[in-house]
Amino acid sequence: MTTPFTAGTTALEVIDGVDLAGQHAVVTGGTSGIGAETVRALALAGAEVTVATRRPETVGALAHELSGIPGAGLVRAQALELSDLSSVRAFTAAWQGPLDILVANAGIMALPERVTTAEGWEMQLGTNFLGHFALAGGLLSSLQASGSARVVIVSSGAHRAFPFNFDDPQFEQRPYDPWVAYGQSKTADVLFAVGARRWSADGIMANAVNPGYVLTNLQRHLDDDTLRSFGVMDDDGNVAPLPYYKTPSQGAAGSVLLAASPLTAGVTGRYFENNQEAEVVPGDQGEAGGVAAHAVDPAAADRLWEYATKTISH
Repeated sequence: MTTPFTAGTTALEVIDGVDLAGQHAVVTGGTSGIGAETVRALALAGAEVTVATRRPETVGALAHELSGIPGAGLVRAQALELSDLSSVRAFTAAWQGPLDILVANAGIMALPERVTTAEGWEMQLGTNFLGHFALAGGLLSSLQASGSARVVIVSSGAHRAFPFNFDDPQFEQRPYDPWVAYGQSKTADVLFAVGARRWSADGIMANAVNPGYVLTNLQRHLDDDTLRSFGVMDDDGNVAPLPYYKTPSQGAAGSVLLAASPLTAGVTGRYFENNQEAEVVPGDQGEAGGVAAHAVDPAAADRLWEYATKTISH
């Protein structure tokens, strides 16, 4: 499918004219960067937004800002640590009523050393994928109660080079590599959207999105040499985006498109970038865009669903 939007379209432009009054949304990691811009856009369209975050106290300023705007939905915070299954279960147990929008936005990138979660999962896979998988599953009855719910899973173009390694997903046998771990977790996110086609009969649409290059807190684990190699830090340590980088509002546009636009109603199991559905590419040719074939393979999606279900149930 195609939309009239471009890579430069902002989240507020995508949602212009959309009325979300009466709808309830959850956005993980919605305290800064593209997460905060996603929260802002959904709330300004009238949705009541719960920001699920490790640090609920950081939501205050955004909530206060939006509370003074007529017609904006209520923004509140609720504690959630995606890398801790007990926290995920506490969040889902406390949720009451239908849920119309779930944006799986929180993530970590390129941890320099292998770190594990409380359950012993590799941290990037545990946070970026398994935690969100458990969250969505725990909220399934609330999503079903909506009748027309949407799940948005924030992935990355980094998925293209790294298929999911079913033989050693937790890096217990092979050497840990920060970028392989990150890329694999983002492939898992796309496969999650593909596998969620099983929810479509209940009116739940799930899609993955690549926000593009945006300077946010996601880069907090990168050292100066890496930032310089990316071209976003000069010799004096000053950080500035390259010309093709997006603003946080432009980066959030894809999430908002899939979460709320009537243009994407009924669309599920797809991957979007630059506000368009991406074409399928081999994934091993160093492509600048597209979704890798290994990330939209239904058989791999089903296998991953089975793996994740068993993993979070232990």
